[in-house]
Parts: sequence; structure tokens; C-alpha cells
Amino acid sequence: MAGSESRSLTCQAGVRIRSVGQAQCRTGVRVILALDCRTWTLPDSCAMQIKPFRIEQYFGKYEFTAKYLLSSSDAESRTIQELLDLEPGSHDRFLKHWCGYTESPGAPVLREVVSAMYRGIPPRDVLVTAATEEGIFVLYHALLSPDDHVIVETPCYESALEVARSTGAQISEWRRCFENGWAHDLAALEKLIQPNTKIIYINTPHNPTGLLMSANVFQQVMKLASARGIIVFCDEVYRELEHDPATRLPAACEIYERAVSLGSMSKTYGLPGLRLGWLASKDAGILDRCLEFKYYTSICSSAPSEFLSALALRHREVLVQRNREIVLRNLPLLASFLRQRSNLFEWVKPNASPIGFVRFKPQCDVLSFCEEAVNKAGVLLLPGTVYDQPRHIRFGYGRKNMPEALAQFGAYLDAHS
Repeated sequence: MAGSESRSLTCQAGVRIRSVGQAQCRTGVRVILALDCRTWTLPDSCAMQIKPFRIEQYFGKYEFTAKYLLSSSDAESRTIQELLDLEPGSHDRFLKHWCGYTESPGAPVLREVVSAMYRGIPPRDVLVTAATEEGIFVLYHALLSPDDHVIVETPCYESALEVARSTGAQISEWRRCFENGWAHDLAALEKLIQPNTKIIYINTPHNPTGLLMSANVFQQVMKLASARGIIVFCDEVYRELEHDPATRLPAACEIYERAVSLGSMSKTYGLPGLRLGWLASKDAGILDRCLEFKYYTSICSSAPSEFLSALALRHREVLVQRNREIVLRNLPLLASFLRQRSNLFEWVKPNASPIGFVRFKPQCDVLSFCEEAVNKAGVLLLPGTVYDQPRHIRFGYGRKNMPEALAQFGAYLDAHS
């Protein structure tokens, strides 16, 4: 942009901005902003274009009225009292905790606890976010422009795909399918890489299949990315809930300088109400850009949530052990249920997380089937249509009352056979 004419303009929204180079709002020409001596390119329209968030819309419609949740993606939660009981003196400290602003990168004590979960990651390599959703939004919008290309492993949690697309970047899907056991095709991934590929998004353990990426595939993805300097954005919100802890992969941020690991209080630890997540990376430039963008979103996190998150993570082995016990107790029950109804269901049995993706055999509308189940039986299932997988249903088995929910669903199926 050197030598370009500097000027200012007013967008339709009424915000006056200083730009460098060609600029126009809503009428088709991209706006290039000069912010803090750095250029930021916006899409052709000033308004971000993004599709409806189908997963969250569906849960918003049914999650808080359905009696039985048989598709939840998080493990069993706990009360604040249960968290405070983990550590003597924490009740009084919590009541005296200051409810002012916190540091934008995250409270130092929380960043220290999070960093201790990784090898070779000091606190400065951690950026706390308002849940993982902010982490996804901030990273994509801080790093991408319409000139960039992103590869997204699919099926996936919808925001991992649609928020990337909302930046104006070109998106390619690294697709996996049930027919080959949800295997990862490394040759297909390599063919998707372009000269302008900036980010590869992967998710392990995987939502919605509940499968762990093999160590060989994981290493090969890192090798492909590192040879080209591509950022690997690795969604690891189910890490530490592998059914066999011996199969746990290293965190992406531990083994590749330009990898970013996405973590969460919501899934493995069962504390979604705290609304906290984090990004971890050895690349200070990436985190700096994300922090700059975070100033325009949450600015900083909730002080009480940071206190409780740090406390919980200091005792995360207790949380993980209880939730893994629930998962390992429920999984055989769900597997047996699906075998007994093999005329309706089949799946690739998950080996991590509290979720699995089940193939629905009848040639009928999955969305209608799931809506009938919740309306008539009070059992909430997640239709695969929200993942663009119209022949699948996501089941969750990380809650204590799953046996009761499964019995209710079975009775419903028997009555409507």
C-alpha cells in the first residue's frame, strides 16, 4: 500500500474511518483500514455476512424445556459450592474477590494455571477468552483477509467453518465421511493447500464423532503445515477426556511454533456456565493480533469466572476423573442400545469425549425425527442437519442421568415402532 493516497470516508453505518487506498462501503470495493500502523482489510460490504448458527438455534429452541438431554456435548457440571469445596479457604476468598476489570490477556493466576497444563508454554503464551466462541471469532478475524485461504476439517462445530467464511477468506473443506470410518485423507488435505493458505483448522478429539485423530495423522498435519509456514488452529476442547488417557496426543501448541491450541472450561471439565476458554501458542505475533481484536469484543473476562476457573483447573484431575467415570459407565449402555436397534442406528464407536455421531438408517427426515422425539417424549437429540450431515444424529453420554434419558427414548421408539 506504499504510495497510496490517504483519505477518509463515512460508511453507511455512520462510522468515519481513516483508510489507505481504495475504499467504498456497501457498493462493492473493499475497505482497507489503517489501524496502529497495520492494515486491516474488510469484506466488500461493511456488514459481516454470516449464516444462522444452526446448532445453537436448535439448542436454544429445546435445551431448556426438554426433560431429557441425550445430545449434550459437555460433561456433567458442578455447583459453585462443589468447586469451592475443592480448596480450603476458597469460599471466603471468593466472597472477597474484587469485581472490577481484569487484565485483557487474562488474570495472571489463571494464565499461570492454564500454561501449566502444557509443556513448554509459559503464561505469556496464553490468551484467555470469553469462552471458545470468542477464541474462534477473534482468531479468524484478527488473522484473515479476503486474500487468504483456509482449510477446515469437516464436519465440525459450525462456527469453525462459518466464522472463517465471514472474513471473506476462501474456504476449502477437508471432508471426512462415515463410509470410510471417518478416516482422515492426508492426500486430500495436501491437494487442498494453496499458495495463500494461511490457516488449517483441525479438531481432536472431534466434534461430532467423538474420535481421536491418530498420532500419525496428527504429526503429518503438522509436517505439512510447518513446511509451508501455515498456522494450525487446533480445537482441543475435549482434550483430557480421552477414554484411554494413554492415547492422548500432545497439544498442537507444544509441537509446532505456529500452532494455536483452543481450550475450554465447558466440555471436559463440565463448566460451561463459567464461559471461559483460551488460546495457547508459542507465536507471540498471533496472540498479539488476537489481543488487539479482543479489545473490540469482550475486552476482558469475568473476574468471578476467572477465579473459579483457576480454582477448578488447579484440581482438574478431580473433575476429569469423575467425568471420565461417567462417560465410561454410560458408553457401554449406549452402545448396547444402538446394537439392539441396529435396524435404526449404526456408528463408529467413539474413543474420546462424551459425544458420538450415529448414522440413522431409515430413509426419513432426520430433523423431523428429532423434533418429534423432543416434542412427544421430551428427549433432545441433535439432528445431523446442523453439521450438513442429514443422515446422522449426535448423541451425548456425559451426563449422570443418561440411563434414564436412554430408557425414555427407548420407550418412545418402542411405542412408535
